[in-house]
Amino acid sequence: MKVLWLCNTMLPRIAEALGEKAGNKEGWLTGLSEDVLAHASDNRIKLGVCFPTQINDGSVRGETGGLSYFGFWEDTANPERCEEGLERQLTKILEEFAPDIVHVFGTEYPHTLAMTRCVKDKERLLIGIQGICTLIAEAYMADLPVKVQKRYLLRDFLKRDNIVRQQQKFALRGRHETEALQNAQHITGRTKWDRDFVEKTNSGAAYHHMNETLRPEFYGPSWSVAECERYSIFVSQGNYPIKGLHYLLRAMPDILAAYPAAKVYVAGDVITRYQTLKDKLKIGSYGKYCLDLIKKYNLEEKIIFLGKLNSGEMCRQYLKSHVFLSPHALENSPNSVGEAMLLGMPVVSSDAGGVSSMLTDGKEGLLYPCHDIKRLAGAVCAMFDDEKRAVEYGKRAKERAGITHDPQANYERLLEIYNGMTEDLQA
Repeated sequence: MKVLWLCNTMLPRIAEALGEKAGNKEGWLTGLSEDVLAHASDNRIKLGVCFPTQINDGSVRGETGGLSYFGFWEDTANPERCEEGLERQLTKILEEFAPDIVHVFGTEYPHTLAMTRCVKDKERLLIGIQGICTLIAEAYMADLPVKVQKRYLLRDFLKRDNIVRQQQKFALRGRHETEALQNAQHITGRTKWDRDFVEKTNSGAAYHHMNETLRPEFYGPSWSVAECERYSIFVSQGNYPIKGLHYLLRAMPDILAAYPAAKVYVAGDVITRYQTLKDKLKIGSYGKYCLDLIKKYNLEEKIIFLGKLNSGEMCRQYLKSHVFLSPHALENSPNSVGEAMLLGMPVVSSDAGGVSSMLTDGKEGLLYPCHDIKRLAGAVCAMFDDEKRAVEYGKRAKERAGITHDPQANYERLLEIYNGMTEDLQA
């Protein structure tokens, strides 16, 4: 069986073969692909991967360790645009590799729509839902003040990319996403939330439940309250409104009133950097809003931006933090929550999107109503208040995540889906 994966990024194995630096995005694909390759003699799968790249204008072809790879050029900086050239490139890849099944991971980029147009037999097409752009667009403003939504700072003006425009781009991506899903006959998801969306979008498609395998660094280590920095809160990213960093900033006065030693560590892009003239020219409206909140509530010594971390650095930051917080305005099943659970951390999350399919409130962690600042602060403080209960939540979270993110079970489920599709094709 020949299976072609369409991924949003280059896998580390391919990056190494090309002498390129491997990215940190979608690390869960690494473990899954390695499992498929390691058992190729048993599963009889010949795996190919195609991905966007700017190397040689996308003209990248090769094989490494039994994995065939194909690059194509795409303007990933403007994912709301679906260019005709994509279909020509993907059609050529399909002709070269001649797959029995095409498995597309994610609906966020135009290459997904292009691929669904290129695959003639839709029964051979499988799309895996990650985020859902249509619903992200609806939730994008995340209770931001209207003046913040609509204003243009210099960076926003030069890039024609203020918050309103960003929302419009997600809405356009959502239209492409809807068409792509309507073109597919097989769709994978992992939460009640995404299943409901699929039912509304394409009720005729077969929905296959499939969990994700997380980055290998998170299997094995265990969080310990004795080894963490007490009253520290870890947030995995906060670079745009939907991630909800501003909710936490607004909740910090209440948290600090109860726990003056509390600190927040934020991984990812430092969107509030405002030291040099260049920083001041580059800051966007959302970053400036977060910076203003930091100044308003005197949080300069309480919010520590860590910058981009690799998977090992991320794992260490989880382990040294007291509570992991996911304050997102909308998510499907955030891998950051899964990683924290897998480590056995106390987890607090907004009850957004599909999170309740991952974690049961009051059993494996605490959920609070999305957008509720008081309840956010209360949930974090509750974890600080009762150490014994927080530890118990973490133990139960680790147990559940060990099942949800079991690499062997997820690999076997993937084969089950592929074999089922193949049998249907042969019937």
